[in-house]
Amino acid sequence: MKLYTFDPAPNPKRVTLFLKYKDIEIDTTQIDMGSGEQLGDDYKRINPLGTLPALVLDDGTVLTEVIGICSYLESQFPDKPLMGSTALEQAQVLSWDHKLFNTVMMAVAEALRNHSPAFANRALPGPLDVPQISELVQRGKLRLEHAWPSIEADLEGRNWLAGDSISLADIDFLVCCEFSGWVKCAPPESCKNIHAHIARVRQALSLD
Repeated sequence: MKLYTFDPAPNPKRVTLFLKYKDIEIDTTQIDMGSGEQLGDDYKRINPLGTLPALVLDDGTVLTEVIGICSYLESQFPDKPLMGSTALEQAQVLSWDHKLFNTVMMAVAEALRNHSPAFANRALPGPLDVPQISELVQRGKLRLEHAWPSIEADLEGRNWLAGDSISLADIDFLVCCEFSGWVKCAPPESCKNIHAHIARVRQALSLD
């Protein structure tokens, strides 16, 4: 297998932390998104979408979505499970991942990609050039302001989002929280449960 990634970016970071927790070593190549390398012909021959990360399997199959990459890796490296140990936990992990992607990750991306000059005419990832819409910056921030209290309430009395141990959902929430700082809309200090959860996940991943 070979992983194409860019460590600083949020979606690649989700896979990086997944690999770190499970002690999986994979041949890895960094693709510099800062210089637009992911949109160059060399990389688009691997992944025509021009997105990161991408996992190329031994038979040449290319996985381009984080949830698919992690699901495949979980099946190949089941130790220290991160996708749930029971059918219910697996459903909870997937449900939380979907919720986080729609309510937090996309809200940050909306605010960032419609504001930063680095994303001029690149308001959406992928091969299509899409113009920025300035009104979406504030909408993204409003979505985040609504999301934090909801997740704060969900975390009341719980150590982890899904089940009794850390999962991909917890990793993804950590990445979402860090990503939200890029648009200066991180969880407020009043969200005690969220900040305790961030610290717990960082400790589990040996990031501190």
